[in-house]
Amino acid sequence: MSGRNTVIRSLHDLGLAAWFGGSLMGAVGLNAAARQEGATSTDRARIASAGWEKWMPVSAAAIGAHLYGGGGLLAVNAHRVANQQGVAASTTAKTVVTAAALAATACARVLGKRIELASSPDPEDVERAVRNPVDTDRARKHLTWVQWAVPALTGCLVALNALHGEQQRPLEQLHGMWGHARSTTPLLH
Repeated sequence: MSGRNTVIRSLHDLGLAAWFGGSLMGAVGLNAAARQEGATSTDRARIASAGWEKWMPVSAAAIGAHLYGGGGLLAVNAHRVANQQGVAASTTAKTVVTAAALAATACARVLGKRIELASSPDPEDVERAVRNPVDTDRARKHLTWVQWAVPALTGCLVALNALHGEQQRPLEQLHGMWGHARSTTPLLH
């Protein structure tokens, strides 16, 4: 129980930090810079798309590191999830919020690619855009909401990580395991 999990904890935390920070910087900085520098809505879309495209591999690596680290932490803390009161609930909440953040990230990518295709000067992209028309105004509105949802959700994950850290304090573990034992053993009430 006293073994260290520095590598998986680092992957988990650094991955989440990059996911949160990159999505927040993109929503605040990159999109604002594209609005400021783009003369037309097509130019703005191209500038923003170029920046998000550069960030995408880093974002994917960060998300992968976070998920790998999270799976590792879940494996090494399975006894706490099963036996410490409150840990299963916070782990479930964290899983649900992670799934929502992944869905929002994927949705942002799909919407961003649609807008990028619709604003591309490449003749092949123009032809594809004509075959599959996109309501770019509607897609931009949805993209704006989704791009803000990602840092909001990953920020929630940071808060849930803080809760998990507090639940790992020795006294919290003792109280949580005693509470679990009392709830599962009728003679201890």
